Amino acid sequence: MEIKKNPKSNLENYSKIFMQIGLVLALFVTYAAIEKKTYDRNIGDLGTVNMNAEMEEEIPITERIEPVKPKTPPPPAPEKIEVVEDEKEVEETVIESTETDETEAVEVEEIVEIEEVEEVVEDVSFMIIEDVPVFPGCKGSKSELKACFSKMVQKHFSRKFDAELPNELGLSSGRKRVFIGFKIDKNGNIVNVNARAPHPKIKSEVIKVMKQLPKMKPGKQRGKPVGVKYSIPFTLIVE
Repeated sequence: MEIKKNPKSNLENYSKIFMQIGLVLALFVTYAAIEKKTYDRNIGDLGTVNMNAEMEEEIPITERIEPVKPKTPPPPAPEKIEVVEDEKEVEETVIESTETDETEAVEVEEIVEIEEVEEVVEDVSFMIIEDVPVFPGCKGSKSELKACFSKMVQKHFSRKFDAELPNELGLSSGRKRVFIGFKIDKNGNIVNVNARAPHPKIKSEVIKVMKQLPKMKPGKQRGKPVGVKYSIPFTLIVE
């Protein structure tokens, strides 16, 4: 059985009326909003603020305390003067004169001469010495003398050192570094020879060879002969 609706209860028939009523209400609200008047608000005077009164700071009154002055010590009592009778003998202090007579001989103490102490200058490195030691046969400027010295030392080592010794000792093949150091003393002699080598026999051979260097012209520092320390590395090739 199908249920039928009452035509009077169908609200779709009244939709046009509801729409018209809504439009009328919207127009009324809009008109009322436009016609409403507003008035400016008047703010009364807030008064004048006195900032100086707030910024003034009350300074407390302090009492000044006077420092206590030390009491002045009383003056020293006068020395007691002893009255001596005329009959009593008084010992008088005799003050001898320091002036001398022209005829009087004056003893003069012997003046001891002070020997000048010779300034001791320590050994200087070859790199900073003012006047380098001169290898026999080298000539030229300071830089040329330095280069010639190193060149002649290397030449001496290459000529005197036994090149077959490293191979005879059974060392592994390759390059072996040897460091040599010595000093040229104030007289130009080669002293304090030392070496660092990969084998004790190579070290002994190096020291023996460097001790055979000729006598040099000593180096000078501030015009005075000084000991000069020199060091140089060598490379030995072991096959």
